[in-house]
Amino acid sequence: MTDDAATTRLLDRFRTDLRPFAPVALWAHGSLAGGDYQEGHSDLDLIAVLEGPVTLRTLRGLTRLHRRLRTAEPLAVKLHCSYLTPGSTAGAGLPHVTWAHNGLMRRPVTPVTRRELQAFGLVLHGEPPEKLLPPVPDAELRAFVVRDQKEFWRPALDKARRWEQDVWVDLGMVTFARATVTLEDGRLISKREALELLPDLGAPGVVVDDIRRRRYGDPAPHADGWAARRAGLTRSFLGPAIDGLVAAYEPVTRG
Repeated sequence: MTDDAATTRLLDRFRTDLRPFAPVALWAHGSLAGGDYQEGHSDLDLIAVLEGPVTLRTLRGLTRLHRRLRTAEPLAVKLHCSYLTPGSTAGAGLPHVTWAHNGLMRRPVTPVTRRELQAFGLVLHGEPPEKLLPPVPDAELRAFVVRDQKEFWRPALDKARRWEQDVWVDLGMVTFARATVTLEDGRLISKREALELLPDLGAPGVVVDDIRRRRYGDPAPHADGWAARRAGLTRSFLGPAIDGLVAAYEPVTRG
């Protein structure tokens, strides 16, 4: 699964703590499943399918579980998990209880996540994804990718200050590159592959190098003014790039 000791210990404890909730399945997607996981940098993106309905008692129990986990395992801050039931796996627009960012929320398991699970999901317990999740049609996947770029990422560029944060730069750039490949040929690529592709898409090399150093190397502290300069470079690239991608593919996905 992974040679990273802290990650293996965390996942073992999570599986053990989840047993009282009668999990039918537990899967990993994202970097851990895709082979590009970097301990301490990557999130642990999980999906659990529970046997029974998610009641108020269940929600309280899951909250206690995750809070205990965060106390015992420092890496648990990066563990995110959505909770489905066998009767709620269909429909990519349905919101599901999710633990993320130190709290419970409801959000969908997107077509991208569903396709990842079916293409290379890592089974940590129980049934495989193809037994419980319906297939994701290509048209549904492409329509979601265009909508995500148009309705989430493009408006987010108007919030200039947030782009001084590492997480926005990293996700914005990588998600655009991955969206481009998915729309061109239907493939899902890793973050490493996305970083290799970005210069060919016209992305500023200094920004790509910055992301790569922080993800795979041992980055030095930012120089004064770098965060603001990087934000400007990122937004100047992504704005026209997203507009061009949406203009090229939105008519296709609508048709």
